[in-house]
Amino acid sequence: MFCGYYGAISIIKAYSLIYHFTGISMTEISQDSNNHISPEVQAQFRSFIEPFFSQYHRDRCYLGLIFKQGKRDMLQINVPASDFSGLLQAKPSTGNDPDSGKNRPEVKGHADEIKKYIVERSRKEKKWIVGTLTANVNPEEITIIELGRGMCVVVIPRKVKLDITDGQHRKRAIHELIESADSDLISDDDFAITLVLEGDFQQCQADFRDMAQTRQLDKSLLLSFGEFSGRVGITKELIKRVPMFQGKTEKIKSSPSTKQRLIYTTNFIARFVSCVFTNDPSNQLREFDVYEESDALVICLNQFFSECSNTEYISDTSVDDLTENEVAAFKEDCILGVSVGLEVLGRLLHCTYAPESQYFNQEKISQLAEIDWSRENPLWQDNVVRIDPNPKNPDKPYKLSTTATAVTDAVRKVKIQLGWIYN
Repeated sequence: MFCGYYGAISIIKAYSLIYHFTGISMTEISQDSNNHISPEVQAQFRSFIEPFFSQYHRDRCYLGLIFKQGKRDMLQINVPASDFSGLLQAKPSTGNDPDSGKNRPEVKGHADEIKKYIVERSRKEKKWIVGTLTANVNPEEITIIELGRGMCVVVIPRKVKLDITDGQHRKRAIHELIESADSDLISDDDFAITLVLEGDFQQCQADFRDMAQTRQLDKSLLLSFGEFSGRVGITKELIKRVPMFQGKTEKIKSSPSTKQRLIYTTNFIARFVSCVFTNDPSNQLREFDVYEESDALVICLNQFFSECSNTEYISDTSVDDLTENEVAAFKEDCILGVSVGLEVLGRLLHCTYAPESQYFNQEKISQLAEIDWSRENPLWQDNVVRIDPNPKNPDKPYKLSTTATAVTDAVRKVKIQLGWIYN
């Protein structure tokens, strides 16, 4: 099919190319609502383009787009997964010598994370996506046959390798997948490559540095745009249905702005949710039912926040009616206004949950609500709250400890005080 040849090439450019080489105008091309191109026009185009692929059948041959950016000549091509092994190569630095390669050393485990993402979603027949890779090649080593209007045929001899500028971990993940027993999951997929026509080693290193300066997305933003399943789905439900979180949660940035009367971030709540159900703040809860689990947790939290004297006012008051000073005081005085306090609460609620019935023990929730969650409570001292010997404000000498040990100690101390365990 025509569109199979073109991939990323737009229909408008395709029409222009057909006219350029066949003399058939756009008005002569039959179309339906899906921009369908008639079989006759497709056949004419194939008869034109096929000789190029036949001539270079021993090499790798792709249709491409030519463009310029930053005073550089570039190409865009689509490459089948099966071509990755022989076509692309990464040259990461080794040892303590940055000049030993064009890329930074690989981050251990990152390629495995990408591979796991593709495999898990493919097996569930869900959509997935990886970004465009960027590579460079000396233009003298390849052949570019310009077809007009920014389109071309790119011929890459089999002996030539494309050096990755950006996407070394994606390349490794795809390479390992295509050579694994799971190769059928991506065998029919194509991957876009932006090809920089550049042969200078130092410029290639500079390109890698420049591309690596892209700002990392905040975790809250990634979660806000995450798939509505597992802990992402449960988190979104809590933010909508728990007054303590509703309107008081930062969904984009990494920290909540007191001036905007925000107390939590989506990431704070997501970690809390994982603690509640698995006692592990990083668990994605992929096998958990969003609606059943969130229904139970919404009831639990609304009971807790309305019964707890530290949170009752904040929970019952709309964000529009809260003042900046009230939010600032809550975040400063109560450990439930910060991430580490939510983690402690989450791990304690885990002890009240019966997974077989999606039920939280209401009596134990009330016991947790009766605790004084202010930083002044000696219960938190020497675990999540420490005394600052040189505080800026002598009236508030408390600083937080967010280490795993501090959280574990705080949870254990509460369990002992409530008689859930014995010392």
